[in-house]
Amino acid sequence: MSEKILVIGANGQIGTELVNTLRNIHGAENVIASDINSPTYAIRNSGPFEFANVLDKDNLHHLFDKHRPTQVYLLAAILSAVGEQKPKVAWDLNMTGLIHILDFAVEFKTAKVFWPSSIAVFGPHSPKFNTPQYCVMDPNTVYGFSKLAGERWCEYYYAKHGLDVRSIRYPGLIGWRASPGGGTTDYAVHIFHEAIKNGKYESFLTADTALPMMYMDDAIRATISLMDAPAKNLSIRSSYNLAGISFTPAQLADEIKKHLPEFEISYSGNDPRQPIADSWPKSIDDSQAQHDWGWQLEFDLPKMTFDMLDNLKKTI
Repeated sequence: MSEKILVIGANGQIGTELVNTLRNIHGAENVIASDINSPTYAIRNSGPFEFANVLDKDNLHHLFDKHRPTQVYLLAAILSAVGEQKPKVAWDLNMTGLIHILDFAVEFKTAKVFWPSSIAVFGPHSPKFNTPQYCVMDPNTVYGFSKLAGERWCEYYYAKHGLDVRSIRYPGLIGWRASPGGGTTDYAVHIFHEAIKNGKYESFLTADTALPMMYMDDAIRATISLMDAPAKNLSIRSSYNLAGISFTPAQLADEIKKHLPEFEISYSGNDPRQPIADSWPKSIDDSQAQHDWGWQLEFDLPKMTFDMLDNLKKTI
């Protein structure tokens, strides 16, 4: 039996690339992209699209009833920086939307659900280096504690309803195909655009702010690898740590200068995203993902930098 896959939040940074990859694997007609906004040209013209608002239960019920998905990827969310500007809106979207999807997945017997968590679930008292799978978690942003609560809901629905929910705690994500969505790690995407267009960039994070990051190609591969893994191999039903590569704005700028020697970076200081970044881990231990479903990183900092610049030069 072929898969019928519903991707909710398909217009975002992850969704844009995930939809195209899933359509290449499963056939365009079997991957339904959905979002609250009009789709990109590539998504609209490569397969089916439905408008969806995760807060509209009637609309969601209609989608599940119409398509009877075997897999659902729920990507709709308000991210860290934007969430601090609209905390109650962020909580409602991130929490209520998730519970709606979990309920309908149970009702319609959806085989698998993917929901992304984030390194934002960690907080000021979490270990900063090689942050383990299990540790103190005291997030101090609405994005962070909505993701932490979401992890508990996912594990609860697995335990109480037998729903096969799978999740990854994404680090900062870097890609060239879509714009970032309002997160604290967005500098690591903007810097490439500005380096090519203007030869300079003003970072909103300090030079020595180390954060775990991941190239989008690795993130998409990790997501699909987790969803393809046999259920019996999975020991984590909250969300898996995923490490990526850790670097600072200064280290990234130095790598860019190897390709664009005239590039200059400066630092603004006093940005509201700095305290958020300071509360997050500097590196992550993802040994559980490696053990359970064979996860291995492919893009290190030099390889990612080359690929970002090479592709952006063709599109900017």
